[in-house]
Amino acid sequence: MRPSYPPLPAGFFRRHPAHIFAFGFGAGAIPFAPGTWGTLVAVPFCLLLQYLSAPQYVAFLALTFLLGVWLCQVAGKNLGVSDHPGMVWDEMVGYWIAVALVPPHWTWWLAAFALFRIFDIWKPWPISELDRRLHGGLGVMADDALAGIFTGVILFAAHGLLIAA
Repeated sequence: MRPSYPPLPAGFFRRHPAHIFAFGFGAGAIPFAPGTWGTLVAVPFCLLLQYLSAPQYVAFLALTFLLGVWLCQVAGKNLGVSDHPGMVWDEMVGYWIAVALVPPHWTWWLAAFALFRIFDIWKPWPISELDRRLHGGLGVMADDALAGIFTGVILFAAHGLLIAA
């Protein structure tokens, strides 16, 4: 269980553009289940992402992951907390990874949402190992990216089994 953190300083989002993005456009400032709210913010983006080609989607994921390392590094440094629970850009990118290989349909997006949240909260090995060993912006992003990969692989396999049945 993560420790409790004090409220964000007044004007935090205005101090640096990285703050608003790292906090999922403000969703991470919601005191209860910020990771779930951050993941929810990622869902509507799927309406646009479904129109990207596979290479464009991979480039989008790489770009948003690398951007997230920087965003979370800046926000964490400015807060004095390397992995503040309100930094939810990692949940957003992890969710986009999770839905990358499934059909663009709300049922798959819902399944990805639920399974991704389970992996992100439970943090089975090796996700827990990344969470424990990596710090700073890379540490914030890496465990959620791996949770997204786990989710995506499971749902991809489930989709394949449904097609084969």
